[in-house]
Amino acid sequence: MQNNPHETPERAEADGQTHFGFQTVPELNKAGRVAEVFHSVASRYDVMNDLMSLGLHRVWKAFTIGRAQVRPGMRVLDIAGGTGDLAAAFARRAGPDGEVWLTDINDSMLRVGRDRMLDRGLVLPVAVCDAEHLPYPDGYFDRVSVAFGLRNMTHKSAALAEMHRVLKPGGKLLVLEFSRVTPALSKPYDWYSFNILPRLGKFVAHDESSYRYLAESIRMHPDQRTLASMMEAAGLSRVQYFNLAAGVVALHEGIRLDA
Repeated sequence: MQNNPHETPERAEADGQTHFGFQTVPELNKAGRVAEVFHSVASRYDVMNDLMSLGLHRVWKAFTIGRAQVRPGMRVLDIAGGTGDLAAAFARRAGPDGEVWLTDINDSMLRVGRDRMLDRGLVLPVAVCDAEHLPYPDGYFDRVSVAFGLRNMTHKSAALAEMHRVLKPGGKLLVLEFSRVTPALSKPYDWYSFNILPRLGKFVAHDESSYRYLAESIRMHPDQRTLASMMEAAGLSRVQYFNLAAGVVALHEGIRLDA
């Protein structure tokens, strides 16, 4: 098993360095490295999600959709939306008078998501954009979501601040992300992550290294309480989180209260 070198997620933000999995890389290089990962896996992304999670990712997303409480006429921004699962569900709930944007920094993932939605008869606005520099006005959206994307962002605090900025007062941010499992499961989870995931990546997606990065990036992501504190520091209120599958995944949510 590959071991975490015990760097903390906040460790290498100084001196222009950050983490890419267990590696320390220049901040300017991380976005490109992450882009290579998702360009590589885009065509097999959904199949791998089903295999890796035994289909549970669909349950986690359904829980997020329920907590979002999107209503007809709402404006919703799905960040790092990839293949469009959340955006499609939000669009059905927002209805013809609503406005749901599917965005991703990776154009390969976004093309897969756009094509999947067209196959479902959904035509949504899509945009390639960086979550740290969102091209939307202040206070525009009723809901902002990001699922399994925050951990790949170079400056998470800056991205969270942008998500807060584009929310309307009373709007809700939902962050669905891999998190810290309960201690009783940590050893079997590590074994699965560093032995099974890369092998699945090798034989199904033909890319072992990207799925090794996935396992490492999860370990470098802030734990539940740290992420909740980061959301509060970004200006969000009533922050709470829900552990799913014993903390394999957590849904964080927070409200923008200021006008």
